Amino acid sequence: MKANHLVREEDLPKLSEALRKDFEDFCNSIFVEDPYNCLGLDNHTLKGYLRGYRALEIDENGISYRLVYRIYEKPSPKRVFILSFAEHDLAYQKAKERK
Repeated sequence: MKANHLVREEDLPKLSEALRKDFEDFCNSIFVEDPYNCLGLDNHTLKGYLRGYRALEIDENGISYRLVYRIYEKPSPKRVFILSFAEHDLAYQKAKERK
């Protein structure tokens, strides 16, 4: 699992401690074991400009967050690359800029 350097430099510092911990859990377990189904957590494929990417849906205190990522199957082994982690609309905006 890799992440765009701006995820750690810009996105994570703006998130709550709980979401930062969730990020580490996602990276160390969910994206390693089941990046397509996220062990049952809500996620979906993206369309349009972000076609080929996926978004993990996270809600905290009534606020919707998205973690935007892509799964690369080839060359082996399978890899996950994270583009952004922020509130819903901002996460997609950042992902488009960082693509």
